[in-house]
Amino acid sequence: MNSQKTLCIILLALSTIAILACLVINFEAWIVYTVAIFGIPLWVLSLGLLTMAKPRPEDAEERVKEPFTGY
Repeated sequence: MNSQKTLCIILLALSTIAILACLVINFEAWIVYTVAIFGIPLWVLSLGLLTMAKPRPEDAEERVKEPFTGY
């Protein structure tokens, strides 16, 4: 789990730098499109994985038995 968090932080930082670089520097169009296609979804995914709700210790076993209780 710790390696996943580290990977998400690295991917978040790299995609943030790429997005900001495309906003500031006048790159070729294909570079900007590539960052838009891959960088922005990667940024959203890594931010979402970092901020996902962690179960409380007393609820952890219940989430394994019934993972989704959104009804």
